[in-house]
Amino acid sequence: MYVFIYVFPHKVFIVIVLVWSDLFASTLSLGIGINYGQIANNLPTPSRVSYLLRSLNVTRVKLYDADPNVLSAFANTDVEFVIGLGNEYLQRMSDPQQAQAWIEQHVQPYHTRTKITCITVGNEVLTGTDMQLKSYLLPAMQGVYRALVNLGLDKEIFVAHPHSAGILGSSFPPSSGSFRQDLSEYIHGHLNFHAQTKSPFLINVYPFFAYKDSPNEVPLDYVLFRPNQGTLDPATNLKYDNMLYAQIDAVHAAIKAMGHTDIPVKVSETGWPSKGDLNEFGATPENAALYNGNLFQRIQQNQGTPAKPSEPVDVYVFALFNENLKPGPASERNYGLYYPDGTPVYNIGLQGFIPRMDYSAAKTNVRNRLFLDSYLIVYLIFIGFLKIIVVVTLKIVSNNAILLFCTGLVYLRFSSASSDILDTLQNTVNYEIRDDSILSRTFADRY
Repeated sequence: MYVFIYVFPHKVFIVIVLVWSDLFASTLSLGIGINYGQIANNLPTPSRVSYLLRSLNVTRVKLYDADPNVLSAFANTDVEFVIGLGNEYLQRMSDPQQAQAWIEQHVQPYHTRTKITCITVGNEVLTGTDMQLKSYLLPAMQGVYRALVNLGLDKEIFVAHPHSAGILGSSFPPSSGSFRQDLSEYIHGHLNFHAQTKSPFLINVYPFFAYKDSPNEVPLDYVLFRPNQGTLDPATNLKYDNMLYAQIDAVHAAIKAMGHTDIPVKVSETGWPSKGDLNEFGATPENAALYNGNLFQRIQQNQGTPAKPSEPVDVYVFALFNENLKPGPASERNYGLYYPDGTPVYNIGLQGFIPRMDYSAAKTNVRNRLFLDSYLIVYLIFIGFLKIIVVVTLKIVSNNAILLFCTGLVYLRFSSASSDILDTLQNTVNYEIRDDSILSRTFADRY
């Protein structure tokens, strides 16, 4: 909202203007988070990814590291970031000094311009076989949290660890959900940490795995959110029409069984591959489109689970792109919503756009830079003329409140649009200066 007060002889006009297009756009947020993995050698630049995600109205992104190029590319946007510390950092992060040094290097320089809301410490450690990593995990989380407290960031950034659904010993019926007995000692400490720091419990949930392992026993419609008979929890009489919600409620029940009722659960990963090996049943583009498309629709409706109907499900979909260097079965390289060139892997109604990539060399780089400089000059001349026109117009219409209001509105929209363009140009210039080898990633690549 903008408020302008104009004072003329015998008159005071107060003009309140809402920039409706900006307000309207903010209400159309996709509502779902996206995992942005980068284990590939053919992905678009972070600046182009920034454009794609903003064109999709995605406002939440989860990284697996703290890539400075990505954080810089999303500066001054409304996108919120979860950044990550890999398992290799766990031992060092238990040292308060090393934890604080990491925060000072990887968070503080970007936090004022890029919204960082969470730091994940490690990934799926408790279901691994490395006993040392398991013992390092909680002290590392505590070390990172203490560093945030020391730097005054603990109210803005929470600390968590994404768990595999494999930590559950029982998941059906959902009300009998429980954690594995051999992990109870570790999980008790984690839950106490979350309760003390008021942070969420993160879980990676993939109904695809259940169907892949037992395609003759798990109904495909049940895992794809399609109409089906569903299942009934005999203890609560709650009906479940999809596996994802059942597994989320199983986690809620497992947490409650350990004496906690105030720890929220967020899904840090879920998705469906569009391709897999011969033994990976169900890994098809059609099933992936159904799973993610139906999930998106439910998230847009702010649905809760049967056990927590008033708490909208909070999900980060895996993943933004297919990642061609990921090890493991073929499915691991085919979870993406998009191919690296920006083409959708399948159609689920997401109307995004990724700018054209220009791979030409030095001559084109110089031409693009000249184009950028010329655009800046034209921009400055345009704004100068616009301000002159507005001043003259205000004098002419000073006695007409309606015309005054319209003039103010037009000026604001041009100013807002031109300000966005100037920010984009400035970010592009800064991005190019950092690496002369990618000078061709200029204004033409971003728009």
